Amino acid sequence: MIRLQVLGPLRLWRDDIELDGGPPQQRCLLALLLIRAGRPVSLNDLVRELWGSDPPASAINVIHKYVGVLRRLLEPDLPRRSAGSYLLRHGAGYRFVLPEEALDLTMFRRLVTSARVCAAEGRPSEAFDGYVRALRHFRGPAGDAPSESATAAAVFANVDAEFFDAVVAAANLAVLLGRAGDVLVPLRMAAEMDRLNEPVHAGLITTLAAAGHQAEALARYGAIRDRLIAELGINPGPELAEAHRQVLARTAGPSTPETVDRPFTAVRPAQLPPGHPLFVGRRIELGILKDLYAGMRDGGRPGPMVIAVDGVGGVGKSAVVARFAHTVAGDFTDGQLFLDLRGHQGEDGSVPAGDALRRLLYGLGGRPSDIPDTFDALAAAYRGVTAGLRLLVVLDNVRDPSQIRPLLPNSPGSLVLITSRRPLTGLAASGGACLVELDRPDRVEARELLTTRLGERRGEWDPGAVDGIVERCGRLPLALVLVAARLRSRAGRPPGDEVDPDLRTVLAWSYRQLSPGAARLFRLLSVVPAPGAPAAACVSLSGHDPVRARAELDELAAAALVSAGAGGRFSSPELIRTYAGELLRSTDSPSEIGAAVDRLLEHYLHSSLAAGTMLGPWRPPAVPPARAGVGAERPASYREALDWFARHREVLKEAVRLAAEAGRGVTPWHLALTIQPYLELYGFFQDWDDVMRLALRAAREQGDVIGEASVLRCLAGARSFAGAHQEALDLLETAVSIFAERDLPAEVARVYARAHAVHTALGRHDRARADSERAIALAVGAGDGTAEIDGLTRNGRSLTALGQYDEADRVLRRALDLAGRGDQTAPIRVAVARNLAAAGRVGDAVQELERASAGTAYRFEVFSTLADLLMASGDQGGARGAYEKARAVLGSYPDGGPDHMRAVLDRLGPVIAAGLDRAR
Repeated sequence: MIRLQVLGPLRLWRDDIELDGGPPQQRCLLALLLIRAGRPVSLNDLVRELWGSDPPASAINVIHKYVGVLRRLLEPDLPRRSAGSYLLRHGAGYRFVLPEEALDLTMFRRLVTSARVCAAEGRPSEAFDGYVRALRHFRGPAGDAPSESATAAAVFANVDAEFFDAVVAAANLAVLLGRAGDVLVPLRMAAEMDRLNEPVHAGLITTLAAAGHQAEALARYGAIRDRLIAELGINPGPELAEAHRQVLARTAGPSTPETVDRPFTAVRPAQLPPGHPLFVGRRIELGILKDLYAGMRDGGRPGPMVIAVDGVGGVGKSAVVARFAHTVAGDFTDGQLFLDLRGHQGEDGSVPAGDALRRLLYGLGGRPSDIPDTFDALAAAYRGVTAGLRLLVVLDNVRDPSQIRPLLPNSPGSLVLITSRRPLTGLAASGGACLVELDRPDRVEARELLTTRLGERRGEWDPGAVDGIVERCGRLPLALVLVAARLRSRAGRPPGDEVDPDLRTVLAWSYRQLSPGAARLFRLLSVVPAPGAPAAACVSLSGHDPVRARAELDELAAAALVSAGAGGRFSSPELIRTYAGELLRSTDSPSEIGAAVDRLLEHYLHSSLAAGTMLGPWRPPAVPPARAGVGAERPASYREALDWFARHREVLKEAVRLAAEAGRGVTPWHLALTIQPYLELYGFFQDWDDVMRLALRAAREQGDVIGEASVLRCLAGARSFAGAHQEALDLLETAVSIFAERDLPAEVARVYARAHAVHTALGRHDRARADSERAIALAVGAGDGTAEIDGLTRNGRSLTALGQYDEADRVLRRALDLAGRGDQTAPIRVAVARNLAAAGRVGDAVQELERASAGTAYRFEVFSTLADLLMASGDQGGARGAYEKARAVLGSYPDGGPDHMRAVLDRLGPVIAAGLDRAR
């Protein structure tokens, strides 16, 4: 039996053996014949299609030769000069004859025709299912065989046009039925195949919006609009314009009580840092800001209102801007965003514009699947999402104008408040920003600041002594805050000369008052990367017992040398951190500093290992035990583990960077691999990609080939998640060669498991099955039972996709037997149930799921699949109950749960609601 695929790269099989189609021109001939399968194609047409208007004299003989080779390839036992069963001579040409199920194109056309009939007869759900099955046959541009002839290219393009028509029809039904997520993969492929096809792109944009991915929808619109103008000199047509309007109006897709879709901007951010209760003074400056804002509100501006406050370090820019932001926040009905860009750390230490855009989009309610991966797409998404909104955006510690231009919202009704140590004159010239220089407060306000901070002890100093302290501190607010904190903690009145006008002297004075343990911790905190460290990590950094270390941390907070910010992370202003770093390098030995960095990184490594273990069975890297003094955090439940990762995601990424820079102690790739389960679960593929690239660079620099291969395997997952499937396969090929060369079969098995996932995402189920079979054989040889169970489960899923239901059931039952009892059986039973349902045994599938013993990690998959199957069996009430259980599980996740789970409920909700309506 032969099987051929022409909807994508040309592929052909005889029985289960894949064949080589030969040189490019021979492959092209075969593709041209297959596209007209069942119909005669004249030699003249084939010559024109293969060579164009100037064929060689031997063209017809070459075709005859190719035909002979192809006949023997498909039927190797064919007698000499026999035409065989498939490639028949027909007059002055050839005709390819084969069963309908042997060619993907004939199956595609049959399914599309059936779907159109269902649509015409008013059966949209059946029509949609037919389109979805048809679209699965397409893997890329038809034929995909090189040819110099424009005529052949036109033949292939006509088949692609059939795909485009089907995918647009499917997109329209997807939006109508609330099943947008089911067609995003073929829509994205179609948009990539024809980057100027307006109906395809309009369908993709509308469907993305219906699936809740407004950011990507807006980015896609901006990209095709720019291409149309640049390449064709035209503006978007009516279909694209309407798709754009629907996104902006947030009306794409059905609105039913059963959907859990969250529009991208449904979240009203409230990110302003809390105002300080002891803020005083700055009346003139606040009045200036108020007047500038009032003048800008008159309108007539094409972009947002922008006010940039600059001044020397320690002068109180952030405090003043935060105070003013709180006074006007009520004017901005769409919320407030806050971002510390760390510009004072220079270009290397400041937040890159791409990362800043991602954080702003997350703040606006974006989910990982909403966030594009390229800078241009991020900027376009941000412009699109902020269009027409009234936002207050505070950008703290800006380096220069180039860092923030992409971060300005696309709305004249928004206000952007900026702080910077340098005047942003370029922003004033190009963006109409108003610049305000913040000077040191006058003597009266400086005295008010100091006495307010002194609190109940202010009466212990006469006005002359207070004025002396103010002048010696140079009226610098940061110096006054530090002095006040130290004076509050002292009994009695300090000599007047204990305070000098230099901030460094004030810092030195505060530092000298610390206990030895707190002074050491103050110095060590300078190695903590932004955005700071939680208390538990500070304890590990110190190496002291928790009670003592927390007392030292409290002492630093009382002295105003550290403060707890977002997420309970302790950090210091950059001026204080720099001073602490200088003290560290002059006081502590390199070995002491290195040991502290090791303790900090081991804290994150072992805490992440513990949290990752709670997310489900996985094989963590083998790491040495934590050294003395490291107190890893150990979440006690699935929910606590998710919460821990959510709070530490940004910190862990910086920890991998620190480990790479340290070049000792904790291995960067060990830490990166412990973070992956969470990043993969939630779809943070950009962070996933970033940490793996950091770890890969470090492994290569250190000559750690096992680390390199381990990271390549994980990086491939991130690249496949982002749609770069071929790049992922190339990375996996390199990983296989490294592990195989070092005789590590269990590791090779894990690589093939990842390759299975990539090929499955591409719809290449034959190759996925082969990958899983290799993984099983390697796992058995290595005695790795967990890897064997995983391989069997993957193999069963591939067999189901290939329609080999009996074999799939046998393989999956074998996996169940090996797994025994426990949580690991839940995903296997889900696979068994889906296989039974695909075989038409829906009742048996329901019973299988009802026997599943699902722990927290798998409850959602069990309940959502059960809802799907009960709905298919006609049990609407049971389906609704299972659906509600799945919703309850998702509701227990931080931030509403992973995108892929939300997409499942987005699809199920309207279907179940419609079924209940019909039942009534």
